[in-house]
Amino acid sequence: MKNEFLTVKKAVFPVAGLGTRFLPATKANPKEMLPIVDKPLIQYAVEEAIEAGITDLVFVTSSSKRAIEDHFDSNFELEHVLTLQGKTELLNIVKEIVPEGVQCTYVRQSKALGLGHAVLCAKNVIGDQPFAVLLADDLIDASHESCLKQMIPLFQQERASVLAVQKIHAVDTEKYGIIKPKGVWQHSAAIEAIVEKPKPQDAPSLLGVVGRYILTPEIFKVLENCPSGKGGELQLTDALSLLLKQQSIFATEFEGKRYDCGSKLGYLQATLAYGLKHHEVGAEFQDFVQSYQLSGNGLLVSVE
Repeated sequence: MKNEFLTVKKAVFPVAGLGTRFLPATKANPKEMLPIVDKPLIQYAVEEAIEAGITDLVFVTSSSKRAIEDHFDSNFELEHVLTLQGKTELLNIVKEIVPEGVQCTYVRQSKALGLGHAVLCAKNVIGDQPFAVLLADDLIDASHESCLKQMIPLFQQERASVLAVQKIHAVDTEKYGIIKPKGVWQHSAAIEAIVEKPKPQDAPSLLGVVGRYILTPEIFKVLENCPSGKGGELQLTDALSLLLKQQSIFATEFEGKRYDCGSKLGYLQATLAYGLKHHEVGAEFQDFVQSYQLSGNGLLVSVE
């Protein structure tokens, strides 16, 4: 890999899914636009990418995701009203959703044919450069550096694709791509194998891939020739398994708490966690949460 390509400047956000697990809320509103307190999920992912030095945001969308484009576009009418009302703080929040020097590109995925297909849709925009992939469903609360920013030094050191992983419970292996590391696992390692959603007895480890990737451009050629996998979809995990035959891939654990906001429970957990630390409502929300206690049958009930 050439030295000039060691800086990751482009990121792909696959946002074309239907969000069926959140119906009816997602019937007319993209699941990526569901708010955690006062910001939509997709904005958290975008902010993580920008913190890591990304300047080109590539959204792989569908015809029903216009709200995402509108969110990251300028809203002159709203900005004008906020200016007239002297609401400077809110005006800055709106204008800084996409900071100066960051650009957005939108690519349509005509059919929901899997994560691998969504990534492949971005090929012409990415070109022959390494790039990140961020799944907005995975909200990662990192206290120090964002998850993606934590991954970049390993990518620059090894000049190879890097996957974020976390230790999972054996009963959950069928929800993840599972890696088999080479040698002794010490928070990061080269990957020997990767398997898409294996049964617990077939899982090569308990290290599950989460929605953060840094990929080399060779993945596109592999995706173009990769057969359909589970569910008849083009699986990114299957393509990564084939890419392993050509070049090294690394995995790394990240510091931070991940919330699976693709599930109702994970979404509620994230809302609680982010609400409790929100600068505006956190203290009052803390009082509200403390107004509940466990009843004799183990259920939370209000004490007011």
